[in-house]
Order: sequence, then structure tokens, then C-alpha cells
Amino acid sequence: MKKWIWIFISVLVIGFVGFQYYKSKTVSTEATAQTRTAVVQQGKLEVKISGSGTVEPVTSEDIKSTIDNDEIDEVLVSAGDTVSEGDELITFTDDSDPITAPADGKITTISVTDGERVTNGQVVAHLTDYKNLQTVVQVDELDITKIKKKQTVSISVSAYPDTTFTGKVSAIAAEGTSENGTSTFAVTIHIDQPKNLKVGMSTEASILTQSKENALYVPVDGVYTSNNEKYVIVTAAATDTSSDASAGTSQRKTVKTGIATDDYVELTEGVTAGETIQLPELTTSSSTSNQQGGMMRGSMGGMGAMTGGGMPPSGGGQGTMAGTGGN
Repeated sequence: MKKWIWIFISVLVIGFVGFQYYKSKTVSTEATAQTRTAVVQQGKLEVKISGSGTVEPVTSEDIKSTIDNDEIDEVLVSAGDTVSEGDELITFTDDSDPITAPADGKITTISVTDGERVTNGQVVAHLTDYKNLQTVVQVDELDITKIKKKQTVSISVSAYPDTTFTGKVSAIAAEGTSENGTSTFAVTIHIDQPKNLKVGMSTEASILTQSKENALYVPVDGVYTSNNEKYVIVTAAATDTSSDASAGTSQRKTVKTGIATDDYVELTEGVTAGETIQLPELTTSSSTSNQQGGMMRGSMGGMGAMTGGGMPPSGGGQGTMAGTGGN
């Protein structure tokens, strides 16, 4: 009978120790709120819209014959030659008007030879202007209404990460393209000084749509809305230096907003530069251990008193009864 009692006690001991170990390994997560503030800033606020694209030549076109069934007398240029607008490229044996360059650029291909006959509309050469470049970027439909011709653009090029190029909006597509339920519109930007740029390089354009000097602005999440009224919560540090003084006071102020970026919004009324406003609290998670080592030591210490130093041998005598408190 004593043997069965010891078996029962042993099962209880093992179960208790296992439970305490499990508790010691459990990680508890507590949510803590971080108080956040921001100072009302004053300075230049710029609203920009970004889009990505590639470098393209402004001029890249096929040169076609307007003469039908005339024989070429002489091809005056070769592939790679640089020409100016109006230069003669091809002449004819019957003294028909020669084919001339439609713009400045470089002849990239010639597809006819002396003595060959050409037909009206036949492509005889291709011209590309590598000195006059542009980039075409895609702009989201929600932003396209803010884009206007001649707006200033900052352009970054992957091949030149330390250089910023400039340009101006030269064309805006009248029709967009739709993909996955979202429409984008092509915006063409003429690059002012495309030195070292090559056709096909990837670009990221930042189009300046609005700008304001000496604007008062705060982070966008610092402005709240209630019943169609916008407001901020202004905090003031306590002036009392006594130990029981409060940390400060808060005041709700109605504001009016102006231009806005993704991060900041202008406040046109209600605040002054240098004031401190409250931002929404951020809830963060902190993980703590249940003092694994201490819990295990406490558990094992308590169990030692019950077991009397370990599992008894089969058929144990008086030592067993001392551990269980008598029978």
C-alpha cells in the first residue's frame, strides 16, 4: 500500500515541477503607451509628387521618302554621323528635292544605297538626338490633376546616385493606362542638362506642385478632427519647480490647415511657431520573463521537502512515512 502512495506522490511532484517550468518559460506581453510630442515648425514647405520612369530621347524618328519610284543619286551620310536640321541626306538623279534631316541628331541607321529606287513612305534612315533628353514617368490618377506643364522637377538617376538633375514638365498624357484596378498617366519631363545620361537609364522624378515660405507645419497625425472641426492639443510645461507640481497642462486649439505632404500639414490659424503639440500615443509591446531561474529553484526546493530527498526504493520503510507526514 505504501508503494502505491509513493507512486501517487511522485506523479504529483513531477506534474507540479513541469507546470512551474512551463510557467517560467511563458513570455508575458505588456502593452505600454509612449507619449509623443512635436514642435510647431516654421519654414519652407514643399509638396511633391513622385514617379518612376526611364530616360528617352526627345527626338527619335524614322526618316521616310516622299518621292515615289525615283532613283537615288547619292547617300550623303553614314550611320553614326551627326547632322543638323535641314542637312541634305539623300539626293536623286532626276534632281527631285533631296531628303533632309528633320531635326538635329545622329543618324543611327541607313537602309538605302546609291542607285536604289525608293517608294513614297519608305523608311530610308533613322535619326536620334542623344543630346536632347527627357524622362517619362507614371503618375497615379489621384495625383495627376495636380500636375501642370512647366512645373519644376528634381530627377534622380540610379546610375548617378550622388547627382540630382533638374527638368520641367513638358507634356501630360490625355489618357491613362489601367492595371489591377489602378490608372496611371504618363508625364513627360524635359531634362535641362542631361550630361552623361544615356537612353534607357532608370529615373525617379519628384515634381514640385506646391511651395510655401515661412509656413507653420506639424506632423499630419498631430491634427485631429471632430464634428468637421480640426484641432491640435497644445501642451505647456509646468513652471512650478516643486516636487508635487504637475508635469504640464494641455489645451485644445482649433486650427485651419493649408497645403500638406505625406508627412506634414500646414497650419494657417490657431498656433504659433515653437508650441508643442501632442501626437497620438504609440502602443508598443514589451516581453518579460517570469524569472525562470528563481521560479525553478523555488519549485524544486519545495518539492524536496515533500519527497524527503528523492524517490524511495521499492518496499521503503520509515523514511517514506516521514516524507508524507505519517500514516
